[in-house]
Amino acid sequence: MSSGLATQHAESRLHQFYLLTKPRVVSLIVFTAVIGMFLAVPGMVPLQPLLAGTLGIALVAGAAAAFNCLVEQKIDSLMARTRARPLPRGQVSSLQTLIFAGVVGGAGMAVLYHWVNALTMWLTLATFVGYAVVYTLILKPMTPQNIVIGGASGAMPPVLGWAAVTGEVTADALVLFLIIFAWTPPHFWVLALYRKHEYARAGVPMLPVTHGDEFTRLHVLLYTVVLVACTMLPIATRMSGVIYLIAAAVLGARFLYYSVRIHVAYSDNLARRTFRYSIYYLTALFAALLVDHYFLFPL
Repeated sequence: MSSGLATQHAESRLHQFYLLTKPRVVSLIVFTAVIGMFLAVPGMVPLQPLLAGTLGIALVAGAAAAFNCLVEQKIDSLMARTRARPLPRGQVSSLQTLIFAGVVGGAGMAVLYHWVNALTMWLTLATFVGYAVVYTLILKPMTPQNIVIGGASGAMPPVLGWAAVTGEVTADALVLFLIIFAWTPPHFWVLALYRKHEYARAGVPMLPVTHGDEFTRLHVLLYTVVLVACTMLPIATRMSGVIYLIAAAVLGARFLYYSVRIHVAYSDNLARRTFRYSIYYLTALFAALLVDHYFLFPL
C-alpha cells in the first residue's frame, strides 16, 4: 500500500471512530455544559476548569455515545436514520468500539479528576452509567417511559459544567437540569412518531409503538406545557432577567404552537419540522441564558 493510500485509510478509520461519538449530539451536550460553567460565576470562567472541564465532559460523552452504538448496533441496522453508522456497516468491529470507548472515557475521567475536581468526575461517571447502562441496556428495551426516566442523564451536562467551576451543585444548577429534563420527552417523541414503524420493527417499545399515536401526541403537548413552565424558573429564582424572559416566551410560544398542531393536525412532515425546531429551541434558550447573564436587566 502506498503512503498516500495508507494515509487515506488511516484518515477514514479515524473518521469512523469520530462518527461513533455522535458528534452532533455531543456538541449540544458540550454547549449546555459550557453554558452551565458561565452561569455558575458572576464574571469570566477561570481558564483551567473551562478548558479541562469542556474536554473531559466531551470525551466521556463521546465514549458513552460509542458504547450506545456498540449495544444498539442490531437496532441501528434496522432503522433508516442509523443504519449508516460505522458498526452496522462493518467499518469498525465491536471489540475496536469497546476499546475505543474505554480509552476515550478513561481519558475524560482522568482529565476531570486531575485538572477539574473529583465531584465533576463522579457526576460525569454517574451520567455515563445512567446513559450507557441504565438507559441503553435496561430502560430503552423494557419500557415506553425510557425517554422520561433516561432523560435524567441527558439533562446533566449543565450541572456538570456548574460543578466543574464551583465544586458544588446548587439550586440554580438543578433548574437548568429540570429544563432539559422536561425538554427531552417532547423532543424524542416527535421523532418516534414519524419513525414509529422503524422502532416497531426493531422491537423498541417507544411510546407510539406501545400506546399509539393519539396518546403520544397528547403527551407531546402536555410535556411541552411543562417545559415552558420550567423555563420560567430562572426568572422566579432571579437567575435571569428581561432578555431571557423575552427569549423564553417567544421560543416557548413557537414550541407550543408546534405541539398543538401535532396534537390536532398531525403529519410526518410537521413532526420532522417540530423535531428540528426542538433542537434549535434548546440551543437558543441556553444562548439566551448566557446573553442575559452578562447583560442582565433585572425585572
